[in-house]
Amino acid sequence: MGKMGGERNFGYGKQMAWAGKNALADRYGDGHYGTQAAHSERWQQFCDYARDQEVRDVRQVTEALVTAYGESLQQRVEAGEMAVSYAQNLLSSVNVVLETMRGDTQLRVSPSDLVGERSSVRQEAPAGMERERLQRATAELRERGEDRVASVAELARALGLRFREASLLDARAALAQVAEKGAVNITDGTKGGRGHLVDRWVPVSEPATMALERAVELQGDGRNLIPAESSYAQWRDHAYHAWSQVAPDHELKGFHDLRAAYACERYEQLTGSPAPVISGERLAERESDLTAREIISSELGHGRVDVVSAYVGSAR
Repeated sequence: MGKMGGERNFGYGKQMAWAGKNALADRYGDGHYGTQAAHSERWQQFCDYARDQEVRDVRQVTEALVTAYGESLQQRVEAGEMAVSYAQNLLSSVNVVLETMRGDTQLRVSPSDLVGERSSVRQEAPAGMERERLQRATAELRERGEDRVASVAELARALGLRFREASLLDARAALAQVAEKGAVNITDGTKGGRGHLVDRWVPVSEPATMALERAVELQGDGRNLIPAESSYAQWRDHAYHAWSQVAPDHELKGFHDLRAAYACERYEQLTGSPAPVISGERLAERESDLTAREIISSELGHGRVDVVSAYVGSAR
């Protein structure tokens, strides 16, 4: 069935998600049920995105739409909400279904080009290391009326938070923890829900305290920095767009780069030596290096020490 250009969804069905499921059955035939199910689940996510863009027929899907979808996934990767590998799988499934339904590869995109390739070792120093750049960027954001976006950026840099964690942080409760313990326990918005199962105390510096105080003012009666009238997804898309308008002018990258800057700064505080990605090699003694990585891994909310290499560079 299918491949009838004049019919809705190329003749595979009236609904995009159902049509994609039929196309996969057409492609794989009997068997490969696990593969079909995986592609179908990932295709459903693209259909949800397309519907939000008022596209309900595969014949209306354009390269621009698929690219925009890839960029939205890349934002979630940078925010620490999604693994690069899963984002690549989502785009690969879109490629498979579109190729099957259309009968060509004209809309095929490169998953690695859109969402990046996962590297286990950071090779480039994070741009957010220079606080002056961030100060200039956040000042511009505030001039544009984007005070909440500016605060999220400051919290990401000062506490090593993912975008989601900074957005959902209750700054008022955090300041109470600072008064009592001099640290903040990150529990909301953590990856995989680890925050409610594992304590994650992050030490609070003077810049972090100032960032929390500014966040409290913006938070008002709310529980976090997300505007009351916005869903998290709406806020995320708005914040990433606002950040993208100012960051390049100040030689800054994504929010996740600010988190890496925190990690590199903490590494130097803990070892007395620059992070390997900054110095070009490991200068700290091996034992000191490992201890620092264990502490930073905990503060960043990771379960494995080896992940820290993606923030501070190689331990070799």
